[in-house]
Amino acid sequence: MSESGKQRHHSIDYVELNVTELVATKHFYSAAFGWRFNDYGPEYAGFVMPGGDAEAGGLNATGEAAVGGSPMVLLYSDDLDGTVAAVREAGGEVRVEPYAFPGGRRFHFADPSGNVLGVWSEA
Repeated sequence: MSESGKQRHHSIDYVELNVTELVATKHFYSAAFGWRFNDYGPEYAGFVMPGGDAEAGGLNATGEAAVGGSPMVLLYSDDLDGTVAAVREAGGEVRVEPYAFPGGRRFHFADPSGNVLGVWSEA
């Protein structure tokens, strides 16, 4: 999240780590780095870094963790539907259509090199 606490349109805003063991991973990051967590059910926890109040990312136990790690980088959008259209027009491939989650909506896309990122919006 930006220093001002307000998201910036089309800027990197959140990093999500796919994990296989949510409880063990939370324990690791808490013990090693002092991260705090907001639990959103048995398969997801947002993390807050030391000295901060806003979530910087999340631990997602709903998918498969990639070998060697592969975080999901999330951009923020003031206009999610407009961003979906811009991604398609620019030659990106929407891999996951927009869907609702607690706190907003998001979608996933692949760039021409195959990098998969997500975009989220509060509305």
